[in-house]
Amino acid sequence: MAALTTPTTPALDGVIGSIREIVQRGLAPGPTAHLAGQALRPCLGRPGLLTPEQCEGDPDRYRQHVLHAEPDGSFSVVALVWLPGQRTCVHDHVSWCVTGVHEGWESERRYLLESDGRRSRLVAVEDVVNPVGAVAAFAPPGDIHRVCNAGTTKAISIHLYGADIARLGTSIRRTYPDPRPDPADES
Repeated sequence: MAALTTPTTPALDGVIGSIREIVQRGLAPGPTAHLAGQALRPCLGRPGLLTPEQCEGDPDRYRQHVLHAEPDGSFSVVALVWLPGQRTCVHDHVSWCVTGVHEGWESERRYLLESDGRRSRLVAVEDVVNPVGAVAAFAPPGDIHRVCNAGTTKAISIHLYGADIARLGTSIRRTYPDPRPDPADES
């Protein structure tokens, strides 16, 4: 599912340089994700951010293109390409993460894990439609969600992670059973 895609474009090199500077500050995960999201936002939707190969999807599932993994493992930049109807499972992440929609739009359901001391359950807390330019920043805990392309055209999102996704293969730490249907399924 992961493919290290090279070369990078000048626009992507600029994003990588900005993220490198932010990560080197050594801030906590939440502020790092927030600042990384601010650095990513201006490039979203702009031509030339990705090569044509980095925009290719897979008819069977969303496709992950690893665009950059920092040599010290401190962060990665990934493009996810979603064809209509493709989705993730409900999941959380191995590190802080940022998502930014570059093309199309994505539907996201966010969850909270509640516990009564004996058992835990997921509660849907927010449904969000993310158009081009939308950015979300998360840091564990509190980063449980599911993303799908509920549209009729391809969607591409840029993801930043505080981990080496080229080595790990995925940003997903844990998956959860789906507690209820996605709003896209109800139409």
